[in-house]
Amino acid sequence: MSVQILGMIGHRLSSETIAPVGPVFDKNYIRNFAQAHENAGFDRILVGYWSDQPDGFLVTALAGLSTSRIGLLLAHRPGFVAPTLAARKLATLDQLLDGRLALNVISGGSDSEQRKDGDFLDHDQRYARTDEFLEVLRKTWTSEQPFDHKGEFYRVEQAFSAVKSEQKPHLPVYFSGASDAAIRVAGKHADVYMLWGESLQQTRELVERVRAEAAGHGRDIEFSVSFRPIVAATEDAAWAKAEVILSRARARHEVARPELSLKPESIGAQRLRATVAQGERVDKRLWTGIAGLVGGGHNSTALVGTPEQVADALIDYYDLGIRNILIRGFDPLNDAVDYGRELIPLIRAKAAERDLRNSARRA
Repeated sequence: MSVQILGMIGHRLSSETIAPVGPVFDKNYIRNFAQAHENAGFDRILVGYWSDQPDGFLVTALAGLSTSRIGLLLAHRPGFVAPTLAARKLATLDQLLDGRLALNVISGGSDSEQRKDGDFLDHDQRYARTDEFLEVLRKTWTSEQPFDHKGEFYRVEQAFSAVKSEQKPHLPVYFSGASDAAIRVAGKHADVYMLWGESLQQTRELVERVRAEAAGHGRDIEFSVSFRPIVAATEDAAWAKAEVILSRARARHEVARPELSLKPESIGAQRLRATVAQGERVDKRLWTGIAGLVGGGHNSTALVGTPEQVADALIDYYDLGIRNILIRGFDPLNDAVDYGRELIPLIRAKAAERDLRNSARRA
């Protein structure tokens, strides 16, 4: 598998450094954002999930109908939609988008976030439910005959979906979650396991754990890693840019988002705080400034340098077997356009060079 470059789109302009602009469901912004990623050469764009924001299915549909080639990755939390209905919705959306859809399953790392939508299960129970959700989802996608299911969280009789996904046997399943409970589910179900940007050593260890879990089920698994590249013409200019970003994020954080001072509960956030504890600069050019500010919340670590230097840093993760790289900026749309000029072509060229070198060694 060659390198896949992923981005992420929002439903209006907003970031750690930019206060929300425009209507909460900004149709023109979604169209422009999706098209900017397609024109910049991204392979797929992620549409996230929040308990108080517009519905991701509809954001994905609008983004997909505004583009023609780029793949879509829809984040979805099990527990609020029955798996049989979710399977039909996803298959229908995949048909609408001509086979460009993938599913990112997130079980929820925050109790307070889950409770906003009425979910009061604890952390491990949520992953147990996700395990069963994915089992029923896959049956609904693939079964040619009605089936029954009776489990701890779901019970159906004669379930069947007449609509199947455009992709066969079903659309790809991406999976997020770094706890032991999450890794057990990932090993059984995930096609692609998604990591936040940690140090190379932390990443290597987690990849090995997930790969071993998948092997225990007789499965191979792919990996994705997420970063917030900060690039400039020179290294000094890139680090200066990072400091400006941190200054703006601090100002926005103090005025508009004091809740971010609370440490997020998820294991992924705890792992990012462990990365922060290693220092503001880790490995070659991993920067933890924003991750430290937000307590490890969401994918908040950056790679800082020239496009060449950042591409080289990303190839270090490629060498760990990671073939999906998610990049998004702090000025989201403009950064996506900027990445398409130099960074994405450099990543592809360096990955192809590495593949050629590895093939020659095996010959």
